[in-house]
Amino acid sequence: MTDALSPLTMDQKVCLLRIARETIYHFVSRGKAPEVQEDDERLQEDQGVFVSLHINDNLRGCMGSMSGDGSLIKTVFNMAVCAVSQDPRFSPLRMNEVPRADIELSVLGRLTPVTVAEIEVGVHGLFVTQGRFRGILLPQVATQYNWSAEEFISQTCVKAGLDKDAWKESNCRIEAFTADVFSESGLRPE
Repeated sequence: MTDALSPLTMDQKVCLLRIARETIYHFVSRGKAPEVQEDDERLQEDQGVFVSLHINDNLRGCMGSMSGDGSLIKTVFNMAVCAVSQDPRFSPLRMNEVPRADIELSVLGRLTPVTVAEIEVGVHGLFVTQGRFRGILLPQVATQYNWSAEEFISQTCVKAGLDKDAWKESNCRIEAFTADVFSESGLRPE
């Protein structure tokens, strides 16, 4: 699997995390956030991204888009708002939680059809579709739970609302993607 987009530089990663942080701060404190402008051409490219929030190493919100919203900057902006306010698993983020939230971004590569044998745990994220059912799990999820490739695809099916063995059916589409995963805590000097 190859991605046509060039990798992000450290400065670009810092910029995207800053955009997410400022968006979250303004949205939680004021109910809206000003759109962000950035001239970097690479950040203007259309690319999917997931924004995850962790407090004390526990997930506190995560939302993303497989395809971009016009630019990477706009997608980070939109998904940051969604992560703090629309993740159905959590109540909206409160202002006293904002400073403690560690922001993690997963910038997604292109989707490529794969077989279970081709899945590289820790490298690939998975996207499963069958009819109207869809599910996605990021690469770091399989590593976190120490899953095999088969467990990973089964759990992605479950996330989609399917039977865990749905991936074995001919009408189930399995696609993999890579992700450039980085966080505020991971970029801070020790």
